[in-house]
Amino acid sequence: MDKPTILIVDDEPVNLALLSELLHTDYRVRAANCGAHALRAANNGPRPDLLLLDVMMPEIDGYEVLRRLKNQAATCDIPVIFLTALNDARDEEQGLQLGAVDYLTKPIKPAVLRARVRAQLEVKRARQFLLDKNAFLEAEITRRMADNEVAQQVGIRALAHLAETRDPETGNHILRTQVYVRLLAEQLKDHPRFRGTLTPANITLLTKSAPLHDIGKVGIPDAILRKPGPLDPDEWAIMQTHARLGFDAIERAEGDVERPVPFLILAKEIARWHHEKWDGTGYPDGLAAEAIPASARIMAVADVFDAMTSPRVYKPALPLEEAREFIIAGRGRHFDPDIVDAFVECYDQCVAIARRHPDADPA
Repeated sequence: MDKPTILIVDDEPVNLALLSELLHTDYRVRAANCGAHALRAANNGPRPDLLLLDVMMPEIDGYEVLRRLKNQAATCDIPVIFLTALNDARDEEQGLQLGAVDYLTKPIKPAVLRARVRAQLEVKRARQFLLDKNAFLEAEITRRMADNEVAQQVGIRALAHLAETRDPETGNHILRTQVYVRLLAEQLKDHPRFRGTLTPANITLLTKSAPLHDIGKVGIPDAILRKPGPLDPDEWAIMQTHARLGFDAIERAEGDVERPVPFLILAKEIARWHHEKWDGTGYPDGLAAEAIPASARIMAVADVFDAMTSPRVYKPALPLEEAREFIIAGRGRHFDPDIVDAFVECYDQCVAIARRHPDADPA
């Protein structure tokens, strides 16, 4: 193992020679005979593990050297032991306040010098060990969180695509609606009504949750889900149950973990209430206005816009402008008025997403 490096700083050659002689057996010793040389040596390799710094030196004294060392990121952590012939307690207090770790008075006692140097190097090694350990632990936590995030995203997408296999007409519906939701949330984040809800963290959770909005369709019979035409009233009543089925499925999954999972809370809201309407005429619970969670109100606009502009076996895709006008016409009836306004503001971005990720025409 390499010997620790000690930089001795003193303007008296006799003191430099004496200190070097006392320490060279156990340490790599470097010497500087003035403050300017000390600062250069401290910044050049091998960087010292400890400084023995004389206080009384011409031009740049020890106090100023210590100040400059502490003001540089590369040298601020190097421990400094002051060496001085002064016996005034105020001088010692000044040095310690500046950041010195210890204070030795001249004439130097060899045994005391060696013991103080050894103690400070042990403290430095212990501190570095803790820093390295903490850095390792932080890196490991970051890695595991990233792994968990990837696993979570894969699980969400897998569940969403499972629903998609039952309803293959949706194509890129999951991807597009997820992006629409994020665009709307970003547009609304500074609005007084949404500022407290749409924090950066909640926007991330909302975006992550959006693909699960139609997970309940897994529970709808194929004859209804894949019917190539309008549903009759009885079939429509069954189709509407997908909102509650999705909510129930996520809630059961949530019950398998010991503590709440924030994105699942939003996923439940979206799954159950994204077909509610601002005027209370939606399903499954007939909620109105602010009683509908903000997550579901945002999802409603994203979902309707995408459904209208995507081809289905029972209808062609409508023109983007026609879908835009439909949503504007539903302002204050079907949709939250402020979310419609946000949609209008980011409409061009939604159009770009729709054109970038089209569905194949099922016909």
